[in-house]
Formats: sequence, C-alpha cells, structure tokens
Amino acid sequence: MSAPGTAPKIVRPYGDTTGDGMVQMSFTLPLPHDKRAEGAALQLAAKMGMDPALLVHAKAMGPDFTFFVVYGAVNHLVDVSAVRVLEREYPLLSAKEVNGAIKSRLRRRLVVVGACIGTDAHTVGIDAILNIKGFAGEKGLEYYREITVVNLGAQVLVPDLVERARAEKADAVLVSQVVTQRDAHLHNTTEMSAAFREAYPAGKRPLLVVGGPRFDEHATDRLGVDRVFGKGTTPGEVASYLVHALIPPRERKSA
Repeated sequence: MSAPGTAPKIVRPYGDTTGDGMVQMSFTLPLPHDKRAEGAALQLAAKMGMDPALLVHAKAMGPDFTFFVVYGAVNHLVDVSAVRVLEREYPLLSAKEVNGAIKSRLRRRLVVVGACIGTDAHTVGIDAILNIKGFAGEKGLEYYREITVVNLGAQVLVPDLVERARAEKADAVLVSQVVTQRDAHLHNTTEMSAAFREAYPAGKRPLLVVGGPRFDEHATDRLGVDRVFGKGTTPGEVASYLVHALIPPRERKSA
C-alpha cells in the first residue's frame, strides 16, 4: 500500500470498484452484423486478456462491417515508474514575455509559416495555433505583435511549403497532421523533413515543428523534426517553445 497522499507505483484499471481491472474497448471487424460476428468480437476480447468479456454494443457499419464495444476485466498491472513522459524543458511565457524576447534578441519579427500538408484537409489544428481566435482560451500566434504568421491552409504540397518558407525567410515551419490512415501523418512528415534538409544548407533550415493527435512526442529523431506536439497543445506552449529554441536563454531579456 502507498503512504497517504502519495501516488501508487503499481496500478490496475478501475471500473466499478477500485482495482477491479475493468476496461472498455471499441473496435471494428470486417464482418456483417450477426451472431457469428458477435462471437468473433468476444473471442478477440478474450485473446487480448479480457476475462470475462461482455458485449455491450454492436452496430452494423454498412453491409460488411460491424462496430463493437466490449467490457471486461483484465489482470494486467501498470508500473507507473516505467512510464516515459516528455517533460517540458522550457518555461511557459506570457504574450508580453514572448514579444519582449523576440524584439530584444532578434530585433525583427519572428516569421512562422504553417500548413497542413499532403491530402490533409483538416485545418482545425493549425488554425487553433495560428489563428488569432486561438484555442483553450489562448489567442493564436497571429495575436503576438512580434510574430509574422503565414498560414497556407490545407492540402499544401511539400515542395510548395519549402518554396514559401524560403521566400518568407521563415524561422519556423509548423505543420499539423490530423489524417492518420495508413500512417499518412508519418509519411508526410518524413517527406517534409527530407525536403527541407535537401533545400537548405546544413544548420540553416528553419525550425520544423509538427503536431497532431496521433503523433508520438518522442519521435523527433525518427521523423527528422525539431519538436512534436500532441493533442491539447495550446498557442502559448508553441510560442514559448519557439522562444526557447530560437533565442538562447542567456541572451533573453524580460519585456
């Protein structure tokens, strides 16, 4: 048992009572909805360690697919001490502090080019960070007087993004990827990072930042980018990171 007020190191899922191991899971099988499909769903749940498994929802998704929700107990334990978390290594700055740092060090406006690349037409992510309306009560980067924002919108081809970044003399390129079927977000990102490496001399390319709900924040090296942001990222976090990455702390001044 953990001491009062301390978080336990070993935990199991909670459903109806503490430590009962109950979990809920949803998935789709390529089977028409009938009793055989329901049996297949329960078989899959059992193979994944749910015992007993209860089928709580089944719905046909057209003539050839069925969506399921199953509920049951698992025996697996979670070692919280082994969980890897990417800790934020920079302070969160106010808009005033961000503007002051850029003005005092760069002595010019910081240029950010943003886009959704490939076939991704979902601009909600990039707009949440760049648009002045912002996200989660924070105004987007367009609100910062020392940041010039160029929002290219959706379905931008990688060569066009590189060309525009060069034309704008971008300090940072922000890319949002929401569509993840067949790992499209990973393929698009690696294509983008390779194109920037080819187009710029070593050490001269802009900062490459990607974000989206299905990215692994630890995958920067594998994707060839400088930073990966996951779901729930706010404009203030991005602005603070840009200051951290582009302005050395020893030369940073308060506004």
